[in-house]
Amino acid sequence: MQSDPDEQDIIEAINGDVSAFKRLYERHLNHVYGLVFRLCGDRVMADDLTQEVFVQLWEKLSSFRFESKFSTWLYSVTSHICLSELRRQKRWFQRFKNSSKDSVEPSDKGDADLSRLDTLLFRLPEQARQVFVLHALEGAPHQQIANVLGIALGTSKAQFHRARKSLEEWLENE
Repeated sequence: MQSDPDEQDIIEAINGDVSAFKRLYERHLNHVYGLVFRLCGDRVMADDLTQEVFVQLWEKLSSFRFESKFSTWLYSVTSHICLSELRRQKRWFQRFKNSSKDSVEPSDKGDADLSRLDTLLFRLPEQARQVFVLHALEGAPHQQIANVLGIALGTSKAQFHRARKSLEEWLENE
């Protein structure tokens, strides 16, 4: 796509230009980290998985076919990597759910509202949170979410509806 601001950097990075890849990294780091953090719920794990995303991105960049926006493809890759790791670490996730909320405290006053949303998100059941993050925050269509999570399309829609309803109720009651 010609309107994609990343196109030239992608082409150069595919040809081995590390500076071009660094520009892609810097352009997309915060968004990738935000998505990973909201999917996994732990800052240390989010740091590790974000690094893994960019390592795999360097290796897989040549498979990008310019049929969609790079950011759409990157966030799909990010979701797959993160969700695969969460499946592998299911026991860790159970420990997290029972631990304190330290990992979702605001790091400064500037992200207090974001932290409030993050705190509420982590009250949701795992799959409902993942569907909500991917659909509401990342704009992924339900069919894509269903494919990524290995669930039915109707399940994705139902999980999103339940998550949205729960979040609305919690916000009303605060």
